[in-house]
Amino acid sequence: MAESIVNEVVNKTVNEPVQEFAGFVTNPAPLLVAQYERIAQQEMQALPFYHPAMPIVAECTLFEGQWLGCVLTPWMLSVVVLPGPEQLWPVRSSSARLALQLPCGNLTFMVGALPETGQLLACSLMSPIDPHLGADEGRVLVGSTLKMLLSLPVQQGEGGVNLSRRRLFSGRRGDPVGDTQR
Repeated sequence: MAESIVNEVVNKTVNEPVQEFAGFVTNPAPLLVAQYERIAQQEMQALPFYHPAMPIVAECTLFEGQWLGCVLTPWMLSVVVLPGPEQLWPVRSSSARLALQLPCGNLTFMVGALPETGQLLACSLMSPIDPHLGADEGRVLVGSTLKMLLSLPVQQGEGGVNLSRRRLFSGRRGDPVGDTQR
């Protein structure tokens, strides 16, 4: 009992808690893949929802100075955000939630951590992975998801479009369906 208290006191004085951490100068996707491969081998393979044919894929791109990415593993598809070059992120409590506005809309992220990358923000899109999803489809899904995240949302213009069924089926030939100025 006394030994554990002494260790706690020593650790507190020797290892001051880190208040912030620096961003990644280069694309962190290869680090993410390597870490998730280790997690897959050491922790996830025995789980019933593990999709053994699914590869581990990560793609990241810089967006507003941060690394925005998509990660596919045999158990999940997630959006991740990591600090970019010249960024300093404050250390946040694990499992804290942050809402971020992306071009596609707002997403809520949880603070997580990986051994080599440190803290990251993650938003699960699919967990577990659909067992019918093939490896090639999974790879394509990662790139498509990243493109979707950076796409502007589709919204109606000022005049709007009349989507009522009555208008759609009662219009005269040659009348534009979207014409609401009548």
